[in-house]
Amino acid sequence: MARAQGARAQMALAFETTYGTPPAGGFTKMPFASTSLGAEQPLLNSELLGYGRDPLAPIKDAVTADGDVVVPLDVEGFGFWLKAAFGNPATTGIGPWTHEFQSGAWTLPSLSIETGMPEVPRFAMYSGCVLDQLSWQVQRSGLLTATARLVAQGETVGTTTNGAVRLSQGDTRSHRDRASAKPDR
Repeated sequence: MARAQGARAQMALAFETTYGTPPAGGFTKMPFASTSLGAEQPLLNSELLGYGRDPLAPIKDAVTADGDVVVPLDVEGFGFWLKAAFGNPATTGIGPWTHEFQSGAWTLPSLSIETGMPEVPRFAMYSGCVLDQLSWQVQRSGLLTATARLVAQGETVGTTTNGAVRLSQGDTRSHRDRASAKPDR
């Protein structure tokens, strides 16, 4: 199947109230650089002998839904991924706010994530997504991105979107420390 590339590809997410059940609303469109989220059901070759020279038909294995999402380290969207990794933050202030994320929670929130390709049209909803790993590379130059590795309960494919609301536009990416642009002495 064709995959949408560039400006028309979409991703939206919402935190679930009940694990594995996509919420009826409250989805937010998220910025992302790439995604490998998908579901597959591999085939297992039969190891049985004694049925002649022709191999037996393969057997379906369990369905797995998982993948990576590469996201920008931006001011507005990255908090969703931190919440998925650590749970709700302790928030203080009236604005600007201070969010403090703590490691070690026994339970973490699950997400529903929709990836959309409007031209096809194909909108895949991944429910019961939990964050397996969140990593980013620190380097002197280039764009700051993080990779969120996700494991999902399942995938449902449809031809319409859930009508997510986009985060505000603008350059909200975190920029490297301007002092690092100075030459070493």
